[in-house]
Amino acid sequence: MPLKEDLESEVKKIFREQWSSRDGNVVPEYGDLKLGNDAVKLDGTVLYADLSGSTNMVDGYKPDFAAEIYKTYLHCSAKLIRNEGGVITAYDGDRIMGVFIGTSKNTSAVRCGLKIHAAVQNILNPALKAQYPQINFTVRQVVGIDTSPLWVARTGVRGANDLVWVGRAANYAAKLSGLSADYQTWITSSVYDVMAKDLKFSDEQPMWEKVTWTAMNNMPIYRSTYLLNF
Repeated sequence: MPLKEDLESEVKKIFREQWSSRDGNVVPEYGDLKLGNDAVKLDGTVLYADLSGSTNMVDGYKPDFAAEIYKTYLHCSAKLIRNEGGVITAYDGDRIMGVFIGTSKNTSAVRCGLKIHAAVQNILNPALKAQYPQINFTVRQVVGIDTSPLWVARTGVRGANDLVWVGRAANYAAKLSGLSADYQTWITSSVYDVMAKDLKFSDEQPMWEKVTWTAMNNMPIYRSTYLLNF
């Protein structure tokens, strides 16, 4: 079949075919879903951890140096996501996506975000300076977190497909991770309102600053420079 006809046929099929969906109580894996219109629904909290300034880094430094920054940051982030009970759902260049579910999903995700900041400040950057004292480079990063109902489906073509996460949390967490790296953790009010109190205050002082997200219809969000040692 010519490619144009094949694409037209498949697009019409996807739009025409009825969806089969079911509630999930675990984060689905690749093999849990069919390639057709099949989905799992769940309430989840999404964390995106993203390196800042990576474009300038790959333009201005040797490839092996940039690769080491990518690898060390993603390794630390992945280990901490798993340690806090999250599931790694995607690596996308210089960022990683984790999903948390359950009754403490928001607290776990925020704790993870603050620990990622601690890992960068207390482990990654000191090791970088020790190994490359002649290179003037500091790792900067942002974690974005949001929570919402999610619709998980399998997308792509046979032999090259993956899971797609549809829902506000996946979209907003990714966008939050692109905000200013002067604040290392950004969360929505939906996360802040229900997370544990000990992640809101330190020595009775607020750990978060409430601001307006003008790019998203003046939505209230919270940002923080705090880190959580481990």
